[in-house]
Amino acid sequence: MLLLSKGDIQKVFTMKEAVEADKEAFRIFSEGKSVVPLRTNISAPKHDGAFLFMPSYVEEMECSAIKIVNVFPKNIDKGLPTTPAQVLLIDGTTGVVVSVLDGTYVTQLRTGAASGAAFDVLARKDAKKGALIGTGGQAATQLEAMMAVRDLSEVKVYDLNAERLNAFVEQMNKELAAYGTKVIAAESSDDAIEDADLVVTVTPSSRPVFDGTKVKKGVTVSCVGSYQPHMQEMDPAILTRASKIYFDSVDAVLSEAGDILIPLEDGTITKDDFTGDLGDVLLGKVTARENDEEIIVFKTVGIGTQDLVTAKKIYDKALAQGVGTNWN
Repeated sequence: MLLLSKGDIQKVFTMKEAVEADKEAFRIFSEGKSVVPLRTNISAPKHDGAFLFMPSYVEEMECSAIKIVNVFPKNIDKGLPTTPAQVLLIDGTTGVVVSVLDGTYVTQLRTGAASGAAFDVLARKDAKKGALIGTGGQAATQLEAMMAVRDLSEVKVYDLNAERLNAFVEQMNKELAAYGTKVIAAESSDDAIEDADLVVTVTPSSRPVFDGTKVKKGVTVSCVGSYQPHMQEMDPAILTRASKIYFDSVDAVLSEAGDILIPLEDGTITKDDFTGDLGDVLLGKVTARENDEEIIVFKTVGIGTQDLVTAKKIYDKALAQGVGTNWN
């Protein structure tokens, strides 16, 4: 069994490769070629946390996986990951666990790459400015994914915690310097989204974190953070302005995402407003952006196929390059 740490993964796998892995995962999912039961979610209200178990199987890849990912937002104040996790990769021909990967980093990679895939497929080709709201454990890869698929001049970042915001901006300007994109601390969410072509929200907020009436025409918005029915980081106003609304999986979103469930329940939108899953766009079954004026929304909660495909590609590269620790 091969043990792969975050450092091991970073040696062999890039964000651009993660974006392509997610695209493949979305295609496989939309073709019905993966078995992905809705994830088991056990709440830990005492600690404002949740234990999530996400199994998946892709027969044509001869591979199965299960990710154990625990979401504890308060960990950020303890210097711990907000989403500690492991991914177990299983040989589909023998049932043997062949690898255990740092699931926190795999989650960060594939979640960032989901926004990256959506932006690559749906955003304006000439996008130059980005906005990121939230600086928690998923934020760094969301930021990198934007840069990986579009040649951005700047990304404005906003967080309620000014100290954490400034530290994040300083760190990202160093770590992502190779992209040539300037990362700037925004004074407010309004400041962040002003003139932005790409917007990512990655917070566990139960109320909207930006004003949907203030984003400009042509924007593509990816809402990532909310994963429970009471959470609503997306302003419903953006849904009424959007020409198209896409998902990683409409069924998964409708099982848990307040960003969509709440406006459905109060009549702000109906299911007729849904455009489809990103995998269907990649397969040519659903239309993508049709002009530069359209406002497009992408909502992702994550599907197990992403973890499986990403983990399998990381494992194959690590095995070929002799990276990782063997546990016999």
